Amino acid sequence: MKVIPIPNGQFAENCYVVVDEARRACAIVDPGEEAELITHRVAVLDVTPVAIWLTHAHLDHVMGVARLKRETGAPVCLHPADRELYDHAVQQGLAFGIPVEPPPPPDRPFTHGEVVRVGDCVFTVRHAPGHSPGSVCLVGDGVVFTGDVLFAGSVGRTDLPGGDFETLRKSIERELLVLPDSTIVYSGHGPETTIGQERRANPFLTGVYPLA
Repeated sequence: MKVIPIPNGQFAENCYVVVDEARRACAIVDPGEEAELITHRVAVLDVTPVAIWLTHAHLDHVMGVARLKRETGAPVCLHPADRELYDHAVQQGLAFGIPVEPPPPPDRPFTHGEVVRVGDCVFTVRHAPGHSPGSVCLVGDGVVFTGDVLFAGSVGRTDLPGGDFETLRKSIERELLVLPDSTIVYSGHGPETTIGQERRANPFLTGVYPLA
């Protein structure tokens, strides 16, 4: 498995292309604002998108869905608890003065505990609300895509509609801190980190800045 981060857009959102190199297949995680950049990178990699995985439905993580879906035909996966946010992507954009192409309806729902695949690479979906009602983390072999649940040195904001500090804290403890310390964390913004590094030094997890 190869993970290609694609920082993009005015929110500096991290899209990821997850590649099974043997099968030349990929999943696109959270296609953000610069859809053209993402499609170009996929073309250069010469891989076939087989899925579009959304960790949640905030504006900066879904702006590229319409184009990616149209150009690749890959099914869009989203947790149902974020469907309302997703269906209001255009309105989210208006709040920031950003034009957004309405995303197509999701093709299938993420459910907690289900297994999803790109080629032979296997991931488990973990529902981790708190940043948004339908936030999910995708746990693979030694890696986890956390969306905006957990960052290097920080955690997701909870002042947006559907956010809740205590819910986020419980999600991180239940779904992420149980993973091995060596697990690489690929988050929705900023650099990669590891579960061990965040367990030891993240001020929101060590109690320096308590979540609630």
